[in-house]
Amino acid sequence: MADRDILPSNFKPTHYDLVIKDLDFEKWTYKGTVRIDGELVAPTSQIVLNTLELKLLRSKIVISQNKSEQSWASTGSTEDTASQRSTVTFPEELPVSSKASLTIVFTGELNHDMAGFYRSQYKPAVAAAASVPRDNQFHYMLSTQFESCDARRAFPCFDEPNLKATFDFAVEIPDDQVALSNMPVKDTQAAGPNKKLVSFETTPVMSTYLLAWAVGDFEYVEAFTDRKYNGKTIPVRVYTTRGLKEQGRWALEHAPKIIDFFSESFEIDYPLPKSDILAVHEFTHGAMENWGLVTYRMSAILLDEKLSEARFRNRIAYVVAHELAHQWFGNLVTMDWWDELWLNEGFATWAGWLATDHLHPEWEVWPQWVNEGMDSALGLDSVRASHPIQVAVRDALDINQIFDNISYLKGCSMIRMLASNLGIKTFLKGIAIYLKKNAYGNAKTEALWDALSEASGVDVNTMMKPWIEKIGFPVLTVTEGSDEISVKQNRFLSTGDAKPEDDETIWWVPLAVKGKVGSQDIEQLSLTTKQSTISGISSEFYQINASAIGFYRVNYSESRLKLLGTQLDRLSTEDKIFITGCASDLAFSGYGTTAALLSFIQGMKNESHFRVLSQALDSINRLKSIFASDEGTKKALQKFVLELIDVPLKSLGWEASKDEDYNTGLLRKRLLLTAIGNGHEQTIQAAFKLWTAYRENPTKAPLPADLRAPVYRAATRTDTAASVVALKEEWLTTPAIDGKEICLQALGHVTDATIVEQVLLPFLFSVSPPATAADSVPSGDMHTLAGALAGNRVAKPLLWAFIRDNWEQVLAKVGGNPIVLDRLVNRSLSKFDDLETLRDIEKFFSSVDTKAFDRTLETVKDKIRGRAAYKTRDAQGLKEWLVSNGYA
Repeated sequence: MADRDILPSNFKPTHYDLVIKDLDFEKWTYKGTVRIDGELVAPTSQIVLNTLELKLLRSKIVISQNKSEQSWASTGSTEDTASQRSTVTFPEELPVSSKASLTIVFTGELNHDMAGFYRSQYKPAVAAAASVPRDNQFHYMLSTQFESCDARRAFPCFDEPNLKATFDFAVEIPDDQVALSNMPVKDTQAAGPNKKLVSFETTPVMSTYLLAWAVGDFEYVEAFTDRKYNGKTIPVRVYTTRGLKEQGRWALEHAPKIIDFFSESFEIDYPLPKSDILAVHEFTHGAMENWGLVTYRMSAILLDEKLSEARFRNRIAYVVAHELAHQWFGNLVTMDWWDELWLNEGFATWAGWLATDHLHPEWEVWPQWVNEGMDSALGLDSVRASHPIQVAVRDALDINQIFDNISYLKGCSMIRMLASNLGIKTFLKGIAIYLKKNAYGNAKTEALWDALSEASGVDVNTMMKPWIEKIGFPVLTVTEGSDEISVKQNRFLSTGDAKPEDDETIWWVPLAVKGKVGSQDIEQLSLTTKQSTISGISSEFYQINASAIGFYRVNYSESRLKLLGTQLDRLSTEDKIFITGCASDLAFSGYGTTAALLSFIQGMKNESHFRVLSQALDSINRLKSIFASDEGTKKALQKFVLELIDVPLKSLGWEASKDEDYNTGLLRKRLLLTAIGNGHEQTIQAAFKLWTAYRENPTKAPLPADLRAPVYRAATRTDTAASVVALKEEWLTTPAIDGKEICLQALGHVTDATIVEQVLLPFLFSVSPPATAADSVPSGDMHTLAGALAGNRVAKPLLWAFIRDNWEQVLAKVGGNPIVLDRLVNRSLSKFDDLETLRDIEKFFSSVDTKAFDRTLETVKDKIRGRAAYKTRDAQGLKEWLVSNGYA
């Protein structure tokens, strides 16, 4: 345990009885009393536990020994804010006892940092209950966010995942509001004028980070599971602030079915008597899996049938499934320590897509996964500053930074690769063994491998160890012989400069070979050495990593890649996406060329699958982002893109047909956005016409939900100043849950430097409370606008200059939430492609406290180095290809 900064082990908690009272909506404070029952395992005169931003007023301990009780009042407590701990001191040494009760009276803050017990601001959809706190701008609701280490902000506790306990919780609230917690309400009692004390049933044994409660002007819609649990169906509710509950119907259609699906898949019934979903107005992440009371960002859970984009159906169904998977994997069985966060998040990501695919096979979510999820994971894991899936985590600030694409997306890629190779049924059997053996406890990765080995008869630990404990992944270089291929694995780095010490890992690599002579099947071979030869391979067509199950890149020769571009009919959707991603990453790193990438994509002129075209367009967008400072290259790439999308753009047009499938609607939006972004005049004019009609009379000429993004983009291109004013107004007043996100993304594409400096950066960074609500993006949404500005050649340096020159203002805006700061740094800085800016970034941060984002900062620097190297290396070759192919 030397690598962990953990609490002393002299007190082991078993049960908390927590009461919160005196909620003060003017000073934003509250009072609390917590009694922590447990065991004193070593004599001590001090008990150390976690606190942050709490004031301990008084403490006492009662110890039972030989049927008698002894009580000591504390002589005081001291707080260490750096380690987020308080030490409670007693007048003499306390004896060892299996029965001890520590009671602490304390006060806390209802902060506005989206961490601990906090307040969220909102504008009510309808008139709110009289007692709801409000000011001139907003109304407020209260809720909690404790993962990973913020239960300690709400009450004194032993805030480590393996110090599990049961919880009784009660809260005193105004009698016209609603209180929620993990368990059903046990009792409600009057508590003075216009107040009530709401207490809840005892929770199962669980970690502190999974405790949750909320107070607000809530209403709900309700449904029930089809299956019965202990003879009863389980009630599932979606709670919102008043006036929004009907937008919870889409989530409610899915949640009960998902609970039933996982109960059967994992062979363990859902363990709680209810399942609540709460839409929270301000939220850092997408959602949080608190046991029995899952909390969500508004746009990750609410859907307006008329006003929301179609893609939010997919997002909501998946996020609900992901969080419900955690009710077993994470809540019932919890990782032992934060270094194994991937166990929770990687599995829940995979299980979330598994359930979504089960409910919506027509969405084709596995191609979506390869395009969006696996590609992002490969991107982050290809930089030298990446980290292993299982990463040493010392303390609380360290933990926040590993909620990233390695833990979630590489973690899911590992689960998918393993599940596909063992077989889904066998894999789920192993999961059931793991959950049953470790229920209500904590487990390490080895326990999962042991259970999967038991179910499959395969030595999973040996197979997976390098994937979990080492950084990175391999690139397989293929050399062709007469009827054979040689395959060699090396560590892949996006900077293309792997040194011998970077390249020592030998991975188990599932090859999934298509194209063995005389066979139509995929042959499940694997590479377990540095290099191997596979014989009996067709020289006419072959492929490695069919269905894109393996987490690696494949480097074919340029001539083979070009040939594959003419054989698209032999490739699955996943294959086309994967090969495009490989060609793009290999060009970027210097293992391949940009010419080879573009030659392969050229073969897609008749491609109409949304995900395949998305991957191709993502690849070209990266080229534009790096090489388009040269005007000739920019125009030539625009011409290439418009030629690529010409056929589907013409055939899809602007209007959706009645029975159009989900992916076609997404494709239309992507094609229109792409056409507008690449200067397709006809599309820009048509979009601006819709914008003008909408601005003149929104009721008569409303914008279809899926057309807002392209129309807004055309408006910012065509009439920048007026459209920025209009979009800020739209952002402020839109009734659509996803409307704010779409407005911010559109504003991020503005290329007028004066407007960026004078309007958008103050809008992004002004510190609340602003003069008017329209002056400031909430901190939880900053990454949306910052990310769009960072992808914009004009705005990107202005954004960095503002951050550098106004760092204290940036910190004030972010508030006390390190996750928001980490995400802002990542989104704002990773798109530079010159070493001069890199030096500026290094110089600035050398004199700044970067503890909250030091890992992320190193990956940002690596990304810039890779982009700068690519720009220097391939600018001329790209130009030559564009000229010789008639684009320039």
